[in-house]
Amino acid sequence: MTGRSVGEVSPQSFHFDEPLPLRSGASLGSYDLMVETYGQLNAERSNAVLVCHALNASHHVAGNYAGQPKSEGWWDNLIGPGKPLDTDKFFVIGVNNLGSCFGSTGPMHANPATGRAWGADFPVVTVQDWVDAQVRVVERFGILKLAAVLGGSLGGMQALDWALRYPAQVGHCIAIATAPNLSAQNIAFNEVARRAIVTDPDFHGGHFYAHGVVPKRGLRVARMIGHITYLSDDVMAEKFGRELKGGKDGTLGYSTQDIEFQIESYLRYQGDKFSDYFDANTYLLITRALDYFDPASEHGGDLTRAFAAARAKFLIASFTTDWRFSPDRSREIVKALLDNRLDVSYAEIDAPHGHDAFLLDDPRYHGVLRAYFERIAAELERPATLQLKGVAV
Repeated sequence: MTGRSVGEVSPQSFHFDEPLPLRSGASLGSYDLMVETYGQLNAERSNAVLVCHALNASHHVAGNYAGQPKSEGWWDNLIGPGKPLDTDKFFVIGVNNLGSCFGSTGPMHANPATGRAWGADFPVVTVQDWVDAQVRVVERFGILKLAAVLGGSLGGMQALDWALRYPAQVGHCIAIATAPNLSAQNIAFNEVARRAIVTDPDFHGGHFYAHGVVPKRGLRVARMIGHITYLSDDVMAEKFGRELKGGKDGTLGYSTQDIEFQIESYLRYQGDKFSDYFDANTYLLITRALDYFDPASEHGGDLTRAFAAARAKFLIASFTTDWRFSPDRSREIVKALLDNRLDVSYAEIDAPHGHDAFLLDDPRYHGVLRAYFERIAAELERPATLQLKGVAV
């Protein structure tokens, strides 16, 4: 990995009093969004890149927090001085979405109508609602047009929605390991994970805060299910195979309940860790937002018509072993863009890691992003260069 870290960073809380209408018909009268920024906004306010996060991530995209070891942002390998998304050239914005559990208004916060935690009463939110809230953050910075919107997985869906519904405010849309909607199989995985949570005796209909408990058993299982879908079969086989946890002699314990295999130990570790920091109601909200995203549904199922209003230039990237958001789904997006004669670049990267590849430091993948952001930087510099020569732009 080339480049340097952005170093120590501090989040900001942005408060909004203007009501936010939601797709569900509900409205949030006021709310807070957690935001982090990296790099400097140029005088023209033209070099801003918005990064949209996936399911269990947040506004903390890069850098680290003072006094907190191992607190690197979730995309720290990508963003920083000299990295593919170079903060010496771009002003990068990370926003924690509504309904999350990392500081933005969500189920853990007080419902103004009752004074108690929202819990299960927090309104359902969609990708479109998140983007509408992000627009207000961008406007707060005085930015009229983003150089780019970038996201992977669920973040890629948000990037696409920006390009579809705010076409004049996006220069480039970079959507990685994503899809134009979830397949029935993906919705099924989400539903099984949600059932694990809501059937946990400690869930209490989503109002577990009042009982002083957390539905950890359900969260553990939900995370284990999700984690299986993020990895490829090859990576699982390489990392764990059929190796026994107990050891070198290969002796089976012949137990139906104890941990016998290394993969079991790994999944339980991931589940335990997740249940210690993630909110159960947030998990339900975010997976539902994934399920609902389907821009073509408002156009009779025609994805080409859905993209007709887009004006951005696009980079779409997928990974060969990603079976949750397969390359076929990215190619659907590419076809719809080409049908509309839009400027689109497509990279299908042969990486063994499965869906999680978009978070990792694969040199081919990062090479694609570096080249694309260099293209954007060159475009930003071009008008100033032409004006210096006395050429009308």
